[in-house]
Amino acid sequence: MAEGIAPEWLIEDGIGETRALLIKGGQVLAAKLRWPGELIAGDLHPAKLIAKPAGARRGVATIASGEEVLVDHLPRSLTEGQSFTLRIVRAAIAERGRLKRAQGRHVAPDEATAAPAPESPFATGERVRRFPAGSWEEVWLAASSGEMAFSGGAILCSVTPAMTVIDVDCGWPQEAYFNAVPMISTALRWFDIGGNIGIDFPTILDKSDRKACDNRLAEYLADWPHECTAMNGFGFVQLVARLEGPSLLHRFATARLGAAARMALRRGELAAETGTAGRTLLLTVHPALKAKLKPEWLAELVRRTGRAVRIETDPGLAIEAAHAQLVSA
Repeated sequence: MAEGIAPEWLIEDGIGETRALLIKGGQVLAAKLRWPGELIAGDLHPAKLIAKPAGARRGVATIASGEEVLVDHLPRSLTEGQSFTLRIVRAAIAERGRLKRAQGRHVAPDEATAAPAPESPFATGERVRRFPAGSWEEVWLAASSGEMAFSGGAILCSVTPAMTVIDVDCGWPQEAYFNAVPMISTALRWFDIGGNIGIDFPTILDKSDRKACDNRLAEYLADWPHECTAMNGFGFVQLVARLEGPSLLHRFATARLGAAARMALRRGELAAETGTAGRTLLLTVHPALKAKLKPEWLAELVRRTGRAVRIETDPGLAIEAAHAQLVSA
């Protein structure tokens, strides 16, 4: 990694999504992803209280879009039907079979002007036409598979309703903490993981080895705000970090087709930049992906590339393996 170079957030406005990468010396340190229509942590919204148990400090409110938000820190005097201001704490997160509502917090009128929202990379980062070659693809493919290899093994990442689980698959305890921990640190930042996180290391019998693993984890996560338990006798460590919205892992777990459709469009943009004028842009996708390519997205692809766009399907392609090329009309 290049020394003396400050990390910089780069923002790429894609079709159907906005992407952010934190880059230092050409190396990707972290990533974030936002889809249109999602609530943003830190933003203020006028709201109306629609449900609140008597005497409770928590309830449910609706905002202008009609979305329901779970709200805490409600004054006891606030009753159903009254209006107030809330600050979004966490965007809604889809899970298999259900949707976790967005979470918010009541904001008093004087606090609404005195406490600005935390700065977001999407607001402060440098907007670029295109990320450095291959950087977004590397993060995207890793999130799609949920697997990242290291010397001597791999980590396997998956989401559950209770927590994000990182399974460390390797042969020897030393590989677990010398080689796996740096990769775990990378995965947490690349995939924008927050909330409850469980790390399942191989069982490490020696107490001194468990302590060494705890120390190495603390070292690599020193600048990543979180709380952490010590490793137990079964090799399990729990982290808790701020959760502001769906991680990249959540998106692939619940909206894989949507994520793959957006990547197909990005590949189309890249292919169109490499050829001569007057040729048609051909996107070849899995049949299930074609229905996810919204007409307005395709119209935007035409506008951005200045080319006619044709869609063909190939059932032999993987969902994530959409292909883009320029062909004769």
